Amino acid sequence: MEHIWAPWRVKYILGEKTEGCFLCEKPRENKDPENLVLYRGRKNYVIMNSYPYNPGHLLVAPYRHNGDPETMTAVERNEHFELVCRSIEILKKTLKPDGFNTGSNLGKVGGAGVAEHFHSHVVPRWLGDTNFMPVVADVKVVSQALAETYRALAGKF
Repeated sequence: MEHIWAPWRVKYILGEKTEGCFLCEKPRENKDPENLVLYRGRKNYVIMNSYPYNPGHLLVAPYRHNGDPETMTAVERNEHFELVCRSIEILKKTLKPDGFNTGSNLGKVGGAGVAEHFHSHVVPRWLGDTNFMPVVADVKVVSQALAETYRALAGKF
């Protein structure tokens, strides 16, 4: 049997679960490299997903705690989508994916892990990045460490 090591997952599995909203807390801490914050806009910011589906899995989130995109201001919405597009542009140049999954999960039944704070996912995809592992072993192999991906993307925004 082959072993696949993903030691960063233990922090999620065994770590303290906070009561608050990490999408509100992380940008307030002003520890951008530690928190994987890549860019701060006026109304939204870009942060790496700490438990990514693929290397370069980014989240675009407004600073304002709000679960309903339809109640975002025009300024918040415009900047949000601009940052989604900018994220795609930077990921194309830096990681050279073959495609992307982008979108938002609204509400718990819509798959939202943090339903109370709207955010969009930008997930780079490569031909062949899906294989038998998730089906057979319920395991997803992420081929690049978070710190390495952060170093590749930092300063590109």
